[in-house]
Amino acid sequence: MKSIFRGFLNTIGLLLLVQAAFAQNVSVTYGPDQFALNQNWTITITVENDRLRKYSDFPEIDGLVKRGTSSSTSTNYINGQMSSSQSIIQNYQAVKEGPLVIPDFAMTINDQDYTIKGKKITITAPAQQRRQNTQDPFQDFFQQPGPTEFIEVESEAFLALTTDKNEAYLGEGITTTLAFYVAASNRADMRFYDLGTQITEIVKQIRPESCWEENFSIDNINGEPIEIKGERYTQYKIYQATYFPLNLEPIKFPSVALKLIKYKQAKNPSFFGRNREEDYETFNSKPKTINIRELPPHPLKERVNVGNFRLKEAISTQQLTTGQSFNYSFDIRGEGNISAINLPAIMQTEIFDFYEPNTAQNIRRASNMVSGNKKFDYYAIPNEPGTYQLGDVIQWIFFDPIKEKYDTLRSDLSVVVVGESRKNEYISSSDLGSFYDRIDFEDNELTSINLVSSYQIFINLFILAVLVFSVVLILKK
Repeated sequence: MKSIFRGFLNTIGLLLLVQAAFAQNVSVTYGPDQFALNQNWTITITVENDRLRKYSDFPEIDGLVKRGTSSSTSTNYINGQMSSSQSIIQNYQAVKEGPLVIPDFAMTINDQDYTIKGKKITITAPAQQRRQNTQDPFQDFFQQPGPTEFIEVESEAFLALTTDKNEAYLGEGITTTLAFYVAASNRADMRFYDLGTQITEIVKQIRPESCWEENFSIDNINGEPIEIKGERYTQYKIYQATYFPLNLEPIKFPSVALKLIKYKQAKNPSFFGRNREEDYETFNSKPKTINIRELPPHPLKERVNVGNFRLKEAISTQQLTTGQSFNYSFDIRGEGNISAINLPAIMQTEIFDFYEPNTAQNIRRASNMVSGNKKFDYYAIPNEPGTYQLGDVIQWIFFDPIKEKYDTLRSDLSVVVVGESRKNEYISSSDLGSFYDRIDFEDNELTSINLVSSYQIFINLFILAVLVFSVVLILKK
């Protein structure tokens, strides 16, 4: 009893130490300094007055084996003020008796990095279970134990493939999430099994061939508390991607299966025997179909991008001089298939010469959406003086699936061009050829066309006479 009380005091002391060292709303606590070989030891993350959005993996500790996690949430109202806390508890089981040193380790909690100081703990012999028994205490000692009977514990969990919409326009993004959900009331002891191999096979099954994919690349599978129809669950995202359909074929996601290790529990637990037996359970998702809608009529509907976009532009100067170059940036930002954004349309005009732009893009996959920007940096030269609206020269058309209509991004900038027109420069700089070079040296006296025709007749008769004379010589020989 004293050791339990001493461990409780140590836990409270460590909690106060960690709370003083960390941010006010995050704490990490250890289990007791001393516990029995057949008891669990814990590391607990607690967040006060905030949601535990994500956290990195709990440490792997030599001499201890991870035995699943659990979560808890509490809410209190004191003098009209609400306070809440949320905890994730990692259970460990000792391998052998004796002293053990928990080394310092680092964790990331809600995007903040923390270093947790280690400690020394002691694992004692298995604790004896209290039981009420009116039989002779020596009877069980000499009695041979029978085989342990294990029973199935019903799991309160499911696998689901969900999408952010049930139908989409051609080219519109469909965010797809495959996740495993465990109810807060679940009592079954489960853990993932060979997850890397299973995910590879699952992705092959659900990935549609007629779509452009933006993969969210989930590296660490961490539980996130959510609420579904008033019930609390822990969501483990296994795979997430946004698909952009390339044709009007419906997207069909098949049912996929995920195999987990699930432990059967001993019907009559014993401190000296096995209290659980490893087994497996397979969870299956439901199939899902997404219908693809054709875009409304428009002359450019086969070429426009689909999404929610806005324009950010920049220009080196709005006071221009003909013949002198300037830089102009047309930056398209928003949510959609950033990789597929087309070049803006530039009107063919003699006022400006726009050259092929340099292109840069940035894609972000977060918060269940694909967003980013694609920037086109142009080099251009003005040719004619005047005041011009760049929106009349360059623009970009897209389809907004939320408003269900086409929209246009066009420049709001106006420029003032001064200087001489460059039309005369084009004429003077053009090489008209040797024909025009001889004009100043040729006679400008008119020549009769009929006289030229007489010379042509005389020449033709002379050629004919020569041919006849040649034939006569050949025949005489």
